[in-house]
Amino acid sequence: MKPVPHATSLRRAPVQRRSAERLTRILDACADLLDEVGYDALSTRAVAQRAGVPIGSVYRFFGNKKQMADALAQRNLERYAQRVTERLEAAGGEGAAGEAGGRGDWRAAMDAVLDEYLAMKRTAPGFSLVDFGNQIPVGARGEPNHRVADRLTDLLSGYLGREPDEQLRRTFLIAVETADTLVHLAFRMDPAGDEKVIEETRELLRAYLARSLD
Repeated sequence: MKPVPHATSLRRAPVQRRSAERLTRILDACADLLDEVGYDALSTRAVAQRAGVPIGSVYRFFGNKKQMADALAQRNLERYAQRVTERLEAAGGEGAAGEAGGRGDWRAAMDAVLDEYLAMKRTAPGFSLVDFGNQIPVGARGEPNHRVADRLTDLLSGYLGREPDEQLRRTFLIAVETADTLVHLAFRMDPAGDEKVIEETRELLRAYLARSLD
């Protein structure tokens, strides 16, 4: 079963599998319609029709489209974290981090973090408008980049053999804020992401992170 969005995004969290599957269809429809009509023209009724569910099913979970977009942003973050985790495990990161005193390669972790974000930016429905809540300000749980940085700190600290302390969280927050600004610049310059800007972003992040992680 796919991850359920954070409870604060929902009026009522799904309990049964059928209810969770209906929520997934609603969020999938929301993402598709965001790409087709944009956020301003998005409506709960259109989402219900696209998802093939009664309008009451949408209102069971969400009071308005902003809450729905917030849940989509949270689901994006969950899926992003899973993609990064799978990428590092496939590269043998789990074993490297699990050895006594072992430490994963932070450059491989940084590449996974950036590459998976770019992949979602290019392919995930609705992501170019909502991502983690940066493009459309949604929710009331703080700055989206703080949420992303905190999630990455918790996710990567074990892999890196570091304590998820205030210094590491600050380092990741600065890296996330920097990458967010430059990646959006890359996609303003080219709908597929300007490769030169992306490579400059990668080099800038490597130079900054090396100060704290080498």
